[in-house]
Amino acid sequence: MSSSADILKKIKDEEIEYLDLRFTDPRGKLQHVSILGDGVDEDLLDDGWMFDGSSIAGWKSIDQSDMKLVPDCSSSYVDPFYAEKTLCIHCNVAEPDTGELYNRDPRSTAVKAESYLKSSGIGDKSYFGPEAEFFLFDDVRFSNTMNKVSYEVDAIDASWNTDADLEMGNMGHRPGVKGGYFPVNPVDAGQDIRSEMLSTMKRMGMAVDKHHHEVASNQHELGLIFSSLTKQADELQKYKYVIHNVAHAYGKSATFMPKPIAGDNGTGMHVNMSIWKDGNPLFAGNKYADLSDEALYFIGGILKHAKALNAITNPATNSYKRLIPGFE
Repeated sequence: MSSSADILKKIKDEEIEYLDLRFTDPRGKLQHVSILGDGVDEDLLDDGWMFDGSSIAGWKSIDQSDMKLVPDCSSSYVDPFYAEKTLCIHCNVAEPDTGELYNRDPRSTAVKAESYLKSSGIGDKSYFGPEAEFFLFDDVRFSNTMNKVSYEVDAIDASWNTDADLEMGNMGHRPGVKGGYFPVNPVDAGQDIRSEMLSTMKRMGMAVDKHHHEVASNQHELGLIFSSLTKQADELQKYKYVIHNVAHAYGKSATFMPKPIAGDNGTGMHVNMSIWKDGNPLFAGNKYADLSDEALYFIGGILKHAKALNAITNPATNSYKRLIPGFE
């Protein structure tokens, strides 16, 4: 569905109750507003929907709060978790007076980056394959008050619970520290929940391929198949959304926090990247490690701008607690 007419037809034919407009804030968090299906028309889908940008951290001041969500009709999917049938669309954020994409909107930045690549003549396609790991916990507690700062996480299948006195008994089947990579059940207790996560993604039309337990206790990963930058950014937001909601349905809490526990591996999001032109991969060549000059320049650019990139991609101190010798 790439046009507003397609969306309107789907709303009518499939008796969609709500249209959910989704966008990403500067912290990378997915936000949304739901509009009754009866109120959706071609003008809304083509021209956008006004909202208050001053209530989103890091965006507009209250005297300049008017902003516009412009739906990308090609990104639509039916939400698998809502009780009422709801069609979701990812949106770019635009200035209402000029229609220009807002320069602090992450999705709009991705759109501009893809456009710039083509206009530069360097390449015509870029592919991104993120590998986002996460932890699952059964109990999460934290406090930051005037008299106390604390946090505590727990999970029945964690390595530290080998001697826990559990109501149902303790079978002792748990991965040890750094021992979570690829054991079968009952040591891997996450098979069914990961399968439901991946199957849910497949039913939503996402391109996925695998799942497995990761190295640390309660650490997991699902496989997303690579795609273009903006498309894959949407897919990663859906990936996190599904994982959070399926985990919640199982009575668990999912986190993509880099280092929620000490003394075991942390979580990263490695991203496989490539640029293509006329069907040819520009990063393949005969230079260092069989790379091309373009690939080496690409790596050099990342290194040159690493500090600025880290301010966006790794803004919290917790990100750097992963960087301990012996823990990847």
